[in-house]
Amino acid sequence: MLTLALMGDVMLGRYVNEILKSLSPAEMWDDLLPHLAQADLRIVNLECALTRHLDPWARTPKMFHFRADPSAVSVLQAARIDACVLANNHILDFEERGLRDTLRVLRANGIRYAGAGVDATEAAKPAMLEVQGESPCRVALLSCTDNEPAFAADARRPGTHYLEVSMRQETLAGVASSIASARAQGADFVVFSNHWGANFVERPAPEFRSFARQVIELGADVYYGHSAHICQGIEIHRGKPILYDTGDFIDDYAVHPLLRNDRSCLFKVMFAEGRLCRIELLPVSLDVGYVAAARGKEYEEICARMEMLCAEFGTMLMRQDDRMVWQPDSAAHQEHPVI
Repeated sequence: MLTLALMGDVMLGRYVNEILKSLSPAEMWDDLLPHLAQADLRIVNLECALTRHLDPWARTPKMFHFRADPSAVSVLQAARIDACVLANNHILDFEERGLRDTLRVLRANGIRYAGAGVDATEAAKPAMLEVQGESPCRVALLSCTDNEPAFAADARRPGTHYLEVSMRQETLAGVASSIASARAQGADFVVFSNHWGANFVERPAPEFRSFARQVIELGADVYYGHSAHICQGIEIHRGKPILYDTGDFIDDYAVHPLLRNDRSCLFKVMFAEGRLCRIELLPVSLDVGYVAAARGKEYEEICARMEMLCAEFGTMLMRQDDRMVWQPDSAAHQEHPVI
C-alpha cells in the first residue's frame, strides 16, 4: 500500500512568520499530525520564499510578495514534509536570490523539491522520492505552473518550470517526455503537480479538464492541482485521480465570504499493487498560521460542498467518521459524466 498525503498552498510568510515567534511549529498543524504520520509521503505547494533577502521582485508588476525567514522550515519539519512543489507564482517574490536561498534551505533540511531551480533543466527535473518498508517504491514528483511567465527559468537564469495549459502537440510532447524520463529513472508512480489557473474558481474550465485527462493518458498516476485557493472536485480518469485543486492549507490569507478559502481538505491518495484503491478527504479549518480537523458545522458544510463538486465528475464520496472516502467499487461512479 502506498499512501500520498497531498496538501494545497502552504504560505509561511507575513503573519504566519510572526506567529512562529510565539507558537511552536507542531502547534500550527494541531491534530493533523497523526493523520500525516500515517502517510508514506507528504507533499505541499510551498507558496513563499525562505530567505532573509528583503528586495522584492520588481521586474514586472506584482501585488503580493511572500517571504518567510529560513527558520520557518521548522513548520515543514514538524509535519515531516517530504517534498515541496515550487512551480508557482510566489517562489521568486524575492528575486533569484530568494529562490536560491529557498533551494539551499530545503536541501539542508532534507526536503526534496521540484518545479524550480537554478536553470530550466533543474526546474523541470523530477524529485525522486523513495518509500521504504514492506512495499518499497519510487515516486517521481513533477511540478509546473502556468502562472507568472516572467518567473520561467531558462538555460542561464533560475526560475520555475513554466508550462502553458494547452493541447498543442509540442506542449503535450514535453509532458510525455517528462513522464517518460521519470519512468526511465525508476519511478513506479508519477505525481504531476500543476499550479494553474485563476484564484477563486470553483470548477475547472473545459480546457483544463482536457489537459488534465491528457496528462493521465500520457502516463501520470496522480494529477495534483492547486492555485484557486479553494478545493475543486475530483475526477477519476482511466482509474487515476485528477485533483483539480487542493485549496489552501497554512496561510494568513483574507477569507472570501462566500467561497470560504479557510475551509479545505487533506487529500490522501492510496494505491495497492499499483492500482488506485482509495481516496480520503479529511475536512480542515484554517486560521492565521493554523490548520486543524474541521468539526460541527464546518465539517458538514465542507463535506456537502465536496460531495456536490465531486459528484459532478461522477466521483461519489461516502462519509466515514471524520472524513469522506472514495473507493473503486462506489456504485454510482461513472468514468465520463455529463455536466
